[in-house]
Amino acid sequence: MKKIIVAIFLSNCFVLANAQEKEKSPFTFSGYLEAYYSYDFGQPDDHLRPDFVYSHNKHNEVNLNLGIAKVNFAKEPIRANFALMTGTYTQYNMAAEPTVLQPIFEANLGVKLSKKHHLWLDAGIIPSHIGFESAIGKDCQTLTRSILADNSPYFETGVKLSYTSPSGQWYWAGMYLNGWQRIQKIEGNQTPAFGSQILYKPTSKITFNWSTYVGNEQPDGLKQWRYFSNLYGQLMISDQLNVTAGFDLGTQQSAPKSDRYDSWLSPVLIVQYKPIQTLQMAARAEYYQDVNGVIIASTTPNGFTTYGFSANVDYFVAENVVFRVEARNFSSKDAVFSDNGNPSKSNTFLTTSLAVSF
Repeated sequence: MKKIIVAIFLSNCFVLANAQEKEKSPFTFSGYLEAYYSYDFGQPDDHLRPDFVYSHNKHNEVNLNLGIAKVNFAKEPIRANFALMTGTYTQYNMAAEPTVLQPIFEANLGVKLSKKHHLWLDAGIIPSHIGFESAIGKDCQTLTRSILADNSPYFETGVKLSYTSPSGQWYWAGMYLNGWQRIQKIEGNQTPAFGSQILYKPTSKITFNWSTYVGNEQPDGLKQWRYFSNLYGQLMISDQLNVTAGFDLGTQQSAPKSDRYDSWLSPVLIVQYKPIQTLQMAARAEYYQDVNGVIIASTTPNGFTTYGFSANVDYFVAENVVFRVEARNFSSKDAVFSDNGNPSKSNTFLTTSLAVSF
């Protein structure tokens, strides 16, 4: 009899353990750390790289670009994300926000509006719908961010309605936003901003994306409408070779109530090659033209008109640890850079980083 009772008890424990394993927790915890060292051959005394660089922008010092601690909740029909951050990325990208909001990387809540379809309504601080580069370096093909990525939103605050087709090939989204990379709206600005995104993946190796933004970045009394478009395509030619091409085009009223508009544009091309599992390389060519200084201010005759080239090598120490080295150069029509305190038309720098995700 005792043997039977013990057998029944062990059997029940086994069933209970299996049931607990099958019922996964709706909470997921994760983190990311990226330390870096960058050497600018222009040797700025204040240890700051050019002011249009917002990531990996400290010269000749070991620093933390980004550290993130994140918790995610996912149990339909609810999903939520909350993440805190620190690092030089935080210091310079969040400078316009109140101190209490600066450590927030992500804070949003989503509700699924349909049982049969992937229709979601999300609200809060969310990752930007613009571009193929994010603040998290390990997810990007290059070590440092492209000029167009550093000068367009990494994050946004508002409400997003999104739909993913049953096949997963199409994704549509519309947003009501507080502004261009803002948590808190500008004082005196009551103008709504809007965004849209259409993403198409005909196969697992091809991606096309078109994102837009419309808004006013000034107080309402000085309203200047901004219109922005971001296009990019990604093609995995093989398991080893990946090509990304992007193009940003923006325009903004030259003055309040003006019929004239100032424009800026930026094409970029990145080719990534991965010869073996633990090693990958990438080369980038880019151009950024902002003659009238809408996004990147310059007092020179040609404004900010700059070419950029970079090459990086990445070594995966482990599946979740990557060491990267990158050489990069900027060349401009005008002397918009500094070389040992003197005006210069070019800027060259080297960057290394070590990133771990968990």
